[in-house]
Amino acid sequence: MQLLSILLQAATDLAPIAKAAAAIAASIAVIGAGMGISQIGRGSVESIARQPEAAGDIRSSMIVTAAFIEGVAFFAIVVCLLIVFM
Repeated sequence: MQLLSILLQAATDLAPIAKAAAAIAASIAVIGAGMGISQIGRGSVESIARQPEAAGDIRSSMIVTAAFIEGVAFFAIVVCLLIVFM
């Protein structure tokens, strides 16, 4: 019982730090997603420049991959916001 009260007190004391860490994690998720999508865009433009006849396939692959990255980024942001507001 004593251990539980100590753990609860420690969790209460660290709540502001956890909220700050969640905000930092959300910003890292957004930065990482932006970097990933920019790499996809750069690679697709280079690929289309090399093989213009494959532009449609490359573009559709790029859009699907960018959507997956955005989905993961939104999930990370939602989790971080839940930590901040809960």
